[in-house]
Amino acid sequence: MSEHLLEQPTLDLDDLRQAIQDEYAAVALDPSRGFHFHTGRPLTRLLGYADDWLSGIPEASVESFAGTGNPFSLGALRSGEQVVDVGCGAGLDSLIAATMVGPAGHVIGVDMTDAMLAKARHSATEAGVSTVEFRQGYAEALPVPDGWADVVISNGVLNLMPDKVAALQEMARVLKPTGRLQIGDILVHKPVPEDAKRQIDLWTG
Repeated sequence: MSEHLLEQPTLDLDDLRQAIQDEYAAVALDPSRGFHFHTGRPLTRLLGYADDWLSGIPEASVESFAGTGNPFSLGALRSGEQVVDVGCGAGLDSLIAATMVGPAGHVIGVDMTDAMLAKARHSATEAGVSTVEFRQGYAEALPVPDGWADVVISNGVLNLMPDKVAALQEMARVLKPTGRLQIGDILVHKPVPEDAKRQIDLWTG
């Protein structure tokens, strides 16, 4: 058999990122449209978010929430801590984190989708939260200094990235030596076939 018949098509990272951005831009711009995954306030209840966490958070961030878990179920954040929220989306977890760490703390939310970042920034302004900022970037190249964070949180993001090792290495890079990860995500118990990994629609839906 010739070599070219044995070659398998590879997943194009730029195409995958664009498909993910398109999907989550829709969640930001048209959250009531209906998606193949849960969103919004009903999802916060499914994932065990306490009502008081959502108090004072603008509905714009709540309605476009599309996480898969609850990073705060691993423990509340402490006053004064510095937090990085990887794949912050419309900012719900970042704003909850900012409330937990208080005026002495600071939160950096990172996302690659412009529409989500715009919504997150608007919500922070509306809520009057000055200790959170939102930066454009990729999980595999976080725009955060080495050893800055006490805590890295992430919610439903690792499952969207082919190179999970690179993302975890970045999380480790920005953490202080005593820092911790609090991640909510999707786990599979069987290996995903290689041909399935190359289908972008399976990554996004």
